[in-house]
Amino acid sequence: MDLNGITSVVEAPTRAVQAAWRPGDAWLGGGTWLFSEPQPDLERLIDLRGFGWEPLRIGPGGLEIGATCTFAKLSVDMPADWTAAPLIDQCRRALLGSFKVWNEATVGGNLCMSLPAGPMISLTAALEGECTIWTTGGGERRVAAADFVTGPGRNVLEPGELLRSIMLPEWAMRFRTAFRWTSLAPLGRSAALLIGRWSPDDGSFALTVTASTPRPVLLFFRRTPGSRELRDALDVVIPPESYFDDVHGTPEWRRHMTLRFAEEIRDELATAGGR
Repeated sequence: MDLNGITSVVEAPTRAVQAAWRPGDAWLGGGTWLFSEPQPDLERLIDLRGFGWEPLRIGPGGLEIGATCTFAKLSVDMPADWTAAPLIDQCRRALLGSFKVWNEATVGGNLCMSLPAGPMISLTAALEGECTIWTTGGGERRVAAADFVTGPGRNVLEPGELLRSIMLPEWAMRFRTAFRWTSLAPLGRSAALLIGRWSPDDGSFALTVTASTPRPVLLFFRRTPGSRELRDALDVVIPPESYFDDVHGTPEWRRHMTLRFAEEIRDELATAGGR
């Protein structure tokens, strides 16, 4: 869709441009949402591709994902002991878009849209990701990926702030993981996406619930819980009335699938050695 109100595009942005943020500005990443509907209040686009950020970087600290990394580029040979690596592709494929979408949609855009169904929200929250945010004053701050989204379409970014990257720590990449996903339709938006993880370092178990809830929910246990313990914990942190409600699934159905997937994940990880 043409954005007829745009009067200028900044193709080579700098931190100085960010500092001069003004009403009517918008960051342009892949643009898959920005150009999907009218944006009558926008006057200037600032093209993030002009920063030239590296999509992915493997280092001693883990995997750093640049905010402008596209879904298509979210693939690289990982160290052999990074047992959580398959989770990246599992989450990537939860975005059921065409090859055109995959080549434009960005990891940062998926987080910043902050939709409950955002699979990059699921991935980064489950693997203890840390978001680096550039502030308008030229500094930066860091926020846990699990805390980045505060509700449907809402996050911690202040006007003019920019998500620069997400770091998935090396120790989290060695988790053993289990993934479950469902939608009302074969090509529909995620209605429940759950990720379980078991740590070989201390035997801890964690479950991340997304898509069925307005924002990510993370449950942590020092050991793999029993069935009743896990179900009770879910009912405490996600009361039945707090499940997300939209055309992609009723709260009652989302709760049913969440509890079912949670038990499947618990059983899978326990059977694989996480008991």
